[in-house]
Amino acid sequence: MNTNTFQLRHIGPNKSEREKMLQTINADSLEQLISETVPENIRLKEDLDLAPAMSEYEYLSHIKELSEKNKVFKSYIGLGYHEAIVPSVIQRNILENPGWYTAYTPYQAEIAQGRLEALLNFQTMVCDLTGMELANASLLDESTAAAEAMALLFDVRERAQKKAGANKFFVSEEILPQTLSVLLTRSTPIGIELVVGNHREFDFSEEFFGAILQYPGKHGHVFDYSDFVAKANENNIKVAVAADILSLVKLKAPGEFGADVVVGTTQRFGIPLGYGGPHAGYFATKEKYKRSIPGRIIGVTKDTDGNRALRMALQTREQHIKREKATSNICTAQVLLAVMAGMYAVYHGKEGIQFIADSVHNKTKLVADCLHKSGFKILNENYFDTLLVEIDTFKLRPIAESEKVNFNYINDKYISISLNEATTQQDLMKLFMIFGQLKKQPDTAAAESEGEFHQILTQESFTTNFDVIPNNIKRNTSFLDNEIFNTYQSETDMMRYIKKLERKDLALNHSMISLGSCTMKLNAASEMLPLSNPQWGNIHPFAPINQAEGYHEVLKKLEHQLNIITGFAGTSLQPNSGAQGEFAGLMTIRAYHLSRSEEHRNICIIPASAHGTNPASAVMAGMKVVVTKTDAHGNIDVDDLRAKAEEHSENLAALMVTYPSTHGVFESAITEITQIIHDHGGQVYMDGANMNAQVGLTNPATIGADVCHLNLHKTFAIPHGGGGPGVGPICVAPQLVPFLPSNPVIPVGTKQAITAISAAPYGSALACLISYGYITMLGFKGLTNSTKNAILNANYIKERLQGHYDTLYTGENGRAAHEMIIDCRDFKQKGIEVVDIAKRLMDYGFHAPTVSFPVAGTMMIEPTESESLAELDRFCDAMIFIRKEIEEVSKEDANNPLKNAPHTQAMLTADEWNLPYSRKQAAFPLDYIADNKFWPTVRRVDDAYGDRNLICSCNPIEDYM
Repeated sequence: MNTNTFQLRHIGPNKSEREKMLQTINADSLEQLISETVPENIRLKEDLDLAPAMSEYEYLSHIKELSEKNKVFKSYIGLGYHEAIVPSVIQRNILENPGWYTAYTPYQAEIAQGRLEALLNFQTMVCDLTGMELANASLLDESTAAAEAMALLFDVRERAQKKAGANKFFVSEEILPQTLSVLLTRSTPIGIELVVGNHREFDFSEEFFGAILQYPGKHGHVFDYSDFVAKANENNIKVAVAADILSLVKLKAPGEFGADVVVGTTQRFGIPLGYGGPHAGYFATKEKYKRSIPGRIIGVTKDTDGNRALRMALQTREQHIKREKATSNICTAQVLLAVMAGMYAVYHGKEGIQFIADSVHNKTKLVADCLHKSGFKILNENYFDTLLVEIDTFKLRPIAESEKVNFNYINDKYISISLNEATTQQDLMKLFMIFGQLKKQPDTAAAESEGEFHQILTQESFTTNFDVIPNNIKRNTSFLDNEIFNTYQSETDMMRYIKKLERKDLALNHSMISLGSCTMKLNAASEMLPLSNPQWGNIHPFAPINQAEGYHEVLKKLEHQLNIITGFAGTSLQPNSGAQGEFAGLMTIRAYHLSRSEEHRNICIIPASAHGTNPASAVMAGMKVVVTKTDAHGNIDVDDLRAKAEEHSENLAALMVTYPSTHGVFESAITEITQIIHDHGGQVYMDGANMNAQVGLTNPATIGADVCHLNLHKTFAIPHGGGGPGVGPICVAPQLVPFLPSNPVIPVGTKQAITAISAAPYGSALACLISYGYITMLGFKGLTNSTKNAILNANYIKERLQGHYDTLYTGENGRAAHEMIIDCRDFKQKGIEVVDIAKRLMDYGFHAPTVSFPVAGTMMIEPTESESLAELDRFCDAMIFIRKEIEEVSKEDANNPLKNAPHTQAMLTADEWNLPYSRKQAAFPLDYIADNKFWPTVRRVDDAYGDRNLICSCNPIEDYM
């Protein structure tokens, strides 16, 4: 046994276990199973053309060598990104802790109370600092959050009759360049006209429905927007403000001067730069917009016993239900990063956050005063942390770069300098030395200029006792007063608080999470370790490319690997979630049709079984959705598809298809389906949610697709992190390569490229290291074997559950793909709903599979390749025993283990036990449970109560009474 092989560590079943499993499913070999599952006409004829696998040791040496190609300069570039100090207690106990990073989106609230509390803290922090009534539990970054704000204001304008036809959106010229690019991407297909200009000269005409302002402006100027907002409100124009969250400690909260939406990023609250991400965007608004807010809201409710409990509120807003009526497709937040940012506020507390903001501001004033005394012109009178300086940039740049310092070079005459919490006294001295050299003769020693500036620093005339924030813009309201932000300032207390919350959450480090369509596979330690290396973490996304050579080598190699795996010609890593990938893919198709003068092509065909985000994405890309039927076997109805394609032939833009299907089947007609679309002038978009069943066996190019998005947080091992980080790159055929997204700051893409999809040129680049490691350590053989074992594990579960649960759909040979759907609808005769099974599984130590998607009353199970035979058997034993429990209940008596699930430790240890079954059956129905018992901390939560009484922040206890 070669213990250096990563494949051995990643794939759960060993050789002898595979033999037992093959025997159970009546297959002579793994290859026989695959041949009976994947249609022969789409099988790859050759192995993937990838390098042989590296061992974990080799890979860690390799990735360290690549990291050393990055040059970590001190970056004062700003533009929405600032170096931040990650508190060690948060790095060690959250970022590097699988108890936090391997958890799933908290749809099953009873076993996610820890994460939900951490996100409630995040929402409270955002509400406090922005002065708004309601905040969500994070979005993807500042620019996409700004685009969501625009979309929300466009949506709600229909309710204001005076604005029903308005389609213009004012964008302040102070907006960050990347945000303007993303706004352009989102506005164009849905008919919003952007008008960029000076907010002081805005005409407030009836054609405008909304506006967005930057606070402070992109080069640091702090404006008083009160009059602008007041006049906008008088004219029924809604205003969004993109605000630097740390500045809000010093500046008047946007909620105070009447903003309708406030957005931004929480990156500077203890999150590494990571060459652009992942970072948690924030979104805050008024409560009256709660039904339109994108993303997820964490709310307070009560459980069966009336105790306080948390859950995701207003879940009916999810795109799976709204489909083409959804105004947003952001199904992936940045939960792990939001948790970290919220914990940053908890750890530093109100006084600590105040100290950090004061420190950054005072250092900025110190630099301003020093430069002013040295004869440099500072152009912004009012600022928080960023100075606009008039200077000869051609002379400055080589001096600065020789000292490993980056500024934001606006043009040959101006720079901006943004300071941050990581700017030390030594850094300031280096800054003064750099500027000092511009005041000296070329042959003057640097030490002499440093000495001059040291003199300036120590002169009595040098002071920071002056105000650059006028009183009418200063913050005068309190924030972070809740007890949670004033309790855990010692590391001991903070460590225990994080652990207390972690114990309330069931993550992959406890047991299998068999969620269909979500692919909760192993996130290996060797894939994750590089994320803590500052050589990867401290690179600004807008640093010169030659300072990020290590990153560019990794990203280019990853793009090449994904091209090989998908069979396509080009890849963009920019989309930072799967839903963003869908939108990006459709936007490239849109651009392709426009380039051929076929702008009339706007019909998107989507099967009824598709992911709910698909129709939402199509509408966002300016397309009209036409739904095609599925047949009795769950496959696309080819005759109906052909009829729809013929009917809309002239205007057909695209087909969106998931393969294998959402029903877990490799449809044999797939190449016929894609050919029909091509025959009628359309392009085929393949949703990559089920790519874990394709890698090494077939690929999107082979089935006839033109573009696919990949969920790197599914197939390629980026952890879900409780609902984000995600990365959703798109891979495209040759004709679509020219249209891959661009970035306005760093040159990415061709002249025909669409505008930006997300803020950073390579999206969440730091997280891409994980997938690069996954592919590099598995190699072509390991990747293919992973796919085969994923299919084996699913079919093993299917066979073991046979006779207890019906499998809803199978392929032509009776095989499932990497996932399958079991039918629980008949149990209603016993009064048992599928949700009762989901809650009962918690008592057995398992997170439920995907519930009621894509078919109501069913469960979709996907074990992945990472789970061993022992774990698969524990899960199957639990499901089989639950089936026996269902047999024993009657519809007339709802007082049974399923309806009362989950059972908490408080119930089991109470003095009284009045239930008609034993405590043992409640909490320990099978022997294995006692060895590793997981206790849900609340009983079943009441979603309806929480929606009727929406509380989404850490309010005083009186509010819950």
